[in-house]
Amino acid sequence: MTVGNMESAQLFDAGKKGRGLMATKELKAGEVVFAEPSFSAVVFDSLATQVCHSCFRHQAKLHRCGQCKFAHYCDRTCQTACWDEHKQECGAIKKIGKVPSENVRLAARVLWRIHKDTGIVSDSQLISVDQLEDHVADLPEEDLKQLRTDVHTFLGYWSHGRKQHSVDDISHIFGIIKCNGFTLSDQRGLQAVGLGLFPNLGLVNHDCWPNCTVILNHGNQSAVSSALHSQRRIELRAVGKISEGEELTVSYVDFLNLSADRQKKLKEDFHFQCSCDHCSQHIKDDLMMAAAESEGNKPSADKVKEGTAFSKEYLEKIERSRIEKDYCEVVRLCRECLEKQDNILADTHLYKLRVLSAASEMLSYLQIFSEAADYARRMVEGYIKLYHPNNAQLGVAIMRAGVTHWHAGQIEVGHGMICKAYGILLVTHGPNHPITKDLESMRMQTEMELKMLKQDEHVCHTMTDAALKKQPIISSS
Repeated sequence: MTVGNMESAQLFDAGKKGRGLMATKELKAGEVVFAEPSFSAVVFDSLATQVCHSCFRHQAKLHRCGQCKFAHYCDRTCQTACWDEHKQECGAIKKIGKVPSENVRLAARVLWRIHKDTGIVSDSQLISVDQLEDHVADLPEEDLKQLRTDVHTFLGYWSHGRKQHSVDDISHIFGIIKCNGFTLSDQRGLQAVGLGLFPNLGLVNHDCWPNCTVILNHGNQSAVSSALHSQRRIELRAVGKISEGEELTVSYVDFLNLSADRQKKLKEDFHFQCSCDHCSQHIKDDLMMAAAESEGNKPSADKVKEGTAFSKEYLEKIERSRIEKDYCEVVRLCRECLEKQDNILADTHLYKLRVLSAASEMLSYLQIFSEAADYARRMVEGYIKLYHPNNAQLGVAIMRAGVTHWHAGQIEVGHGMICKAYGILLVTHGPNHPITKDLESMRMQTEMELKMLKQDEHVCHTMTDAALKKQPIISSS
């Protein structure tokens, strides 16, 4: 798939949803629908010294821009590759003597690029970046107050010189970022490190059970010449068979929430009422709030209500302890909550899954792997009943559970989970993504260890059998 090739998708009128993209041919699971480089992108403020501002990779030792002292790069190659994006920003930071927020920096980068290249930067871009929806008119008062603050900061930061912009024009760009900004991950795809705008991706509408997923592919940055680098880009990938003429969709929110909660978040953040099948029919809501069942017996509705209430309180305490880095307290609270949830909430109940997730993560961090593995297994079993079978978050969760089992010495179970995760991420990330390559290495390593373990067991059994055969028969006198 060539970056920017849009042969598999076309723009169409999606009715109440506005514009949308549809498939121009039949697509199969794992197929790249299109790949798109970012129009503009910035690293989060909190990670500015830990992530390269060019390739968005986490690096231990980064080189700082000698001019503004803010931007950081892997090396001179990355700095050279990013200079076109950074030079106006560099001058603006030096001029005002401080660094504004990531939203202000991204808005400025967008406008600098519009001035330099216009809003359409390639033949395959279906819409000018400034024609994306902004929903400024729909913002609540609190968001409008933040918008006014950002615009004020922007006006002091803007250093283009040739053209000044009206407050409405600047507000429009901030609105576009709020509605269409895509979170960028690091090279392993495991941590959010920045924010970018991708105009074609901004045309893909939401569905809680989508037929596509989006991943960031950092491409190859190993060449000495930056001219040979592949572009930092997103890939829209099919998670199942898509028919010709079918609308392409992605999910803007995590599916692991009740339909009413997903609808509320979508209304607040993206200003539309979701009417997809899973929301309108409340599909899987029953599983997400399910009561435990043992030998056909279920707890009373009052008991379930009580269990849901105390679980919510525990989750708040767990989060506070996590923020305070009191990890032993997190584990204590998780154990206590899970014991109280027993025989009340099912393993697909959202609050139980969140406690299982916190427990397995924290116990793994503390290297208490056997207990962590048990919680991770239960969590994954719940996820499998709820998520789409080719959901990227499901794949990553199974991968982590597999690694936990591996560390716990449960190699056969760990290998099975790693193989399952590998199958999912081949679809969602593709064979060349770093996380898929890592999984392939783990799959081969656990397979080898499993073979050695079985060989050792076979040798042990053979020696035991031989020893038993050689034992003398003791006759009774």
